[in-house]
Amino acid sequence: FYFRNKHRPFLLFVSLLHVHTPLITTEKFQGRSRHGLYGDNVEEMDWMVGKLLDVIEKESLKNTTFIYFASDHGGFLEAHRGNSQLGGWNGIYKGGKGMGGWEGGIRVPGIVRWPGVLPAGTVIDEPTSLMDIYPTVVQLAGGAVPQDRVMDGHTLLPLLQGTVQHSRHEFLFHYCGVFLHAVRWHQKDRGTVWKAHYVTPVFQPETSGACFRRGICPCFGDGVTHHDPPLLFNLSQDPSEANPLSADTEPL
Repeated sequence: FYFRNKHRPFLLFVSLLHVHTPLITTEKFQGRSRHGLYGDNVEEMDWMVGKLLDVIEKESLKNTTFIYFASDHGGFLEAHRGNSQLGGWNGIYKGGKGMGGWEGGIRVPGIVRWPGVLPAGTVIDEPTSLMDIYPTVVQLAGGAVPQDRVMDGHTLLPLLQGTVQHSRHEFLFHYCGVFLHAVRWHQKDRGTVWKAHYVTPVFQPETSGACFRRGICPCFGDGVTHHDPPLLFNLSQDPSEANPLSADTEPL
C-alpha cells in the first residue's frame, strides 16, 4: 500500500480487533504481560502500531503524515472469564462500554502525531468526538464537507494547531442504541463541562459500576432508571461523576 501511494496523498484506516472482546492474541504475545490476556492484547496492539509507524519513518513520510489514534470507547467491564477481567479498566471514570452516558464508556484519549506541523508534548483538555475525524480528513485532503446538511463533526486542525482554544462542540449527545441517555454542555466562557443524565443503567450488583448479572447494560426497560430532573454533574470538577448537583449546591 505504502509503496504504491507514498508519492501521492493516501488515507490508511486501520481498525484493530485488539483490546475488544473476544480477545485474540497471537502466540508470540501470549503471557507477555503482567495483566493477563487483556494486557497481552494491549502489548500486541502496541507492537502493530509501532510497525506501522516504523514504515512511515522508513519511507520519509513522518513529516507529511497526520496520524490519529483513538479507541472504540471505553472498556467493556462485564467481559469476564472466571476471575479474569477481559474488557479493560476505565480508571477514575464511572461505568463502561455500551452504557450510553457514563464517562467510563465514552471518554477516551485521542493521540495525534504530525512532526514539523503539530508541536510535540501538547495536551489539549477539550471535548472532541470521533465524528470529527471525517471533516478533519476532508480538510487535510483539500476538500469541503457537504454544505446542504448539518455536519455533526468539526475539523480538529484549529484546536491542534492552537489557532483556537476551545472545541467547537458546545453540546454532545450520548445515546444508548436509539435512546438518549445523556448530554454534555461545554460552557466555553467558563471552560466548564456539565453533563445531564436522563437515563442510567441499573448496576447489578448495585455498587459494582457494571451490569454483571445481565452481562451487558440494557438501554431501556426495567434495567434502566429515568431521572426527572436529570442527574447533573460538573465534569470539570467531578470527572468521576460521584456527586450529583442540586439547585442548592449549584444555583446556576
